[in-house]
Order: sequence, then C-alpha cells, then structure tokens
Amino acid sequence: MAAELVEHVEEADELFQKVKNPTEATLDSTVLRNVSSISAQKARAMKLGSAAFDVDDFVSKLAIFMGGRHELADDASELDDIGDSVMDWEKIGRRALAKSRRVPVMGFMLGPLSVEQKKRAQVKRAKLEKSKEEERRPQEIKEEDIQRSENETTKNVIKVREILEESGAVNLFRFVINPNDFAQSVENIFYLSFLIRDGLCALEIDDHGEPIIFLCEAPSAQDRADGVTCHQIVMEFDMATWRRAIEVFEITESMIPQRPAAKTRLGGKWYG
Repeated sequence: MAAELVEHVEEADELFQKVKNPTEATLDSTVLRNVSSISAQKARAMKLGSAAFDVDDFVSKLAIFMGGRHELADDASELDDIGDSVMDWEKIGRRALAKSRRVPVMGFMLGPLSVEQKKRAQVKRAKLEKSKEEERRPQEIKEEDIQRSENETTKNVIKVREILEESGAVNLFRFVINPNDFAQSVENIFYLSFLIRDGLCALEIDDHGEPIIFLCEAPSAQDRADGVTCHQIVMEFDMATWRRAIEVFEITESMIPQRPAAKTRLGGKWYG
C-alpha cells in the first residue's frame, strides 16, 4: 500500500508540471491532501512486529527518555503529571539532529516570551457645535418667484412652423442648422420634433438621398382608424455632424433667426 501511495505522489508531481488553470491546481492539492490523510491512517495502524503502534505509549516512553518520569504508571490519568516534571529537551534534540540535516535556529514554540497586548486608545471626539449664524436654510422658491411672460417652447414651435410654411419643402439640415451656434441648432431640432410628433410636419428622403421636411395636415381620427400612423426616429446630432453638415450643404446663414439667451428669475436673481 505504501508503494502505491508513492506512485500516486510521483504521478501527481508529473501532472503538476502541466497545470495551467486554478481548477487543476485545486485538484492537485486535493490529491495530496487525500494521500496525506491515508498515510496518517496507515501510520496509526502500523505494527512493529506483532505489536501495533500506540501513540500514548510512544509519548510516555518519550517523556521517560527525557527524564520526565522514571516509571510508567498503569493509570492513564497519571499521564497528566508529565508536564509538571522538568524534562531534558536538549537530549531529544541531539538525538533528532542526528537524523536531520536542517540547521537548528533560535525560536519559540509560542512566539516571543514577553507579549504586551496593545490597548486601543479611545479617542474622544469633541462635538461640533454649529452656531446658528452659520446655519443656512435652502432658499424657498415660490411660484410667484418664477416670472415668465409666456411659454417659450410653445412660442418657438409656432415660430418654426411659420418659417417652414413660408419656405416650403426644404432640406432638414439647411432648415435647422445655425452655422454660428451649435446649441441653437439642437434647440431647432427639438422644436421641429413637436411638429413631427403632432403630424404637422413630414420627413421624406428625395431621389438624391437628402432628408426633406414640409408641412402637412395632421391625420384625423378617421385617418388613424383607416391605418394612417405617424413614425418618429431618433437622430444622433453631435458637434462633428453639425460641422460636417455646414461644410457639405454650404450653410452660411440660419433659416431660423438667432434667438436671445433665455433668462429665468429665481428668488430675485436672474439666470440665463
């Protein structure tokens, strides 16, 4: 049985050279653990001649050898007295050195002889006392603080519709792009989307592949019942697209006039 265990260990060593994944390494450690467990069981059951190996008997004789006891008591409870006698550990140490090639070093079985347990200092943190003068409450915004003469979105949507009605069918980019202001170009697309959503504006691709927009009549309830549907699209419009459209379509002037920056009054202050 011992020879078979040695063969298993040697085979595991050869296979370990091919280990690449953590799972395979885990299996290798499992094999070694199982071999160690089986070896320990075989050692406990080992017999020298006709007598079995007795761990307690071995410990008792080892203690006698080191001078801890001179007679082996029959009562197992007397084994506890071994620790009370002074034993010559150097004697067993010299015997062990004859069978070992390891250089002896200084060390302690239980760590340093004097161990001082560090006490965690309790730090008392002073409570922060906030003065009432430094406390600030969030500014309360009331409905009357927001002063807006009219709904800017509705006003601009109507303005975009009027301009589209005057111009007729036109290229989408020529209509919405402001060559001097990227932000207002985005706003123009936003206002135009309301007209498309309500079915007041249509978008088609002409024979040259250009997107054309024009006003149309919104479908009635009967038209919708007959199967007429409105479709919307999501269009990506970034600054690179804005610059490219200005270059391709040679846009030099905005069809939708430049709007002044919107200002909103909140709590007595103007933001724009």
